[in-house]
Amino acid sequence: MASIASRPPPAVSPSAASTSASALSAPAIPTSVELTQENDPLIVRFTNVQDLFDAINCTIGDFLTVTNVSPSQFTEIEREREKRRRKFRFRRYDSKSRILIITIPTKLHEALHLGLYIRYDRQLVRNGREEDWTGIGSATFRAEQGHPGGDGGEGDSTGGPKPERQGIGEWPTLVIEAGDSESLGELQNDMRWWFRTSNHDVKIVILAKFDRRQHSILLEKWEEEISPPQGAITRSQAAAISQQNGVLEPVKRQLITITRDETTNPVSYNVTRGALVLGFRLLFLRDPGLQERDIVLSIQDLQRYAEDVWAVVPGLD
Repeated sequence: MASIASRPPPAVSPSAASTSASALSAPAIPTSVELTQENDPLIVRFTNVQDLFDAINCTIGDFLTVTNVSPSQFTEIEREREKRRRKFRFRRYDSKSRILIITIPTKLHEALHLGLYIRYDRQLVRNGREEDWTGIGSATFRAEQGHPGGDGGEGDSTGGPKPERQGIGEWPTLVIEAGDSESLGELQNDMRWWFRTSNHDVKIVILAKFDRRQHSILLEKWEEEISPPQGAITRSQAAAISQQNGVLEPVKRQLITITRDETTNPVSYNVTRGALVLGFRLLFLRDPGLQERDIVLSIQDLQRYAEDVWAVVPGLD
């Protein structure tokens, strides 16, 4: 193991000095990892691979931002991850800003995305479409043009139609990203990355955010649509813009909130704004045939999903 440099601990702000007892009992971050933020989620400045891995070991949440990572250092981190068989994921890496965002797959994080994807997969089986779909999981996707230096990302759960998205380098049509300590804003940045970096090959991004303050799960379904020009336009102009591959912008198509009601016996789960509907055309890149339809996760599906998520929430009685 590489030696850890001896240096004074980072200065603590007055607000951080009043850290709760639970936070004080957390493992110490290696002193050669330079902290740039004391709050959760943690932000560290990269110094060397060993200390980064130690910082990951000490991270309580599911999200870690690492700054000052050069392309060659990112390659080194990736190589060491595989060599040591570490299970953390690269949410995304941007060589221009030198920022690497790491996902740490806690039980809660995995329940948030896998619970949705498993229920989606069950619907494929019920609809007889399981042979037309390939699960891609958390495979690494690279930005090839306009993003030099190894820019890439790994989703939580992903998949696409066969054979269109089955080959090497083919992007998924569906991406599910989860977050516990990761903020909703950062999750939305992940969503934009998938649409932009795939050159819009990704068609649907679902974000699953566990909100500890509100004791709720927030689900957002994002798609893209052509951004209309400013001012009034005719229907024929709108059609012409569409044919010319106008600028695509992310659009939030659904917002679903799931809350836990502990006043009932047994505990119940309330789903607002209906079922989660995933469009067949966007998933399979073709019009539905006879007996084919959109994939729907019903309110009952989402209630069972929420029950599974809350079962792994730390500290829940």
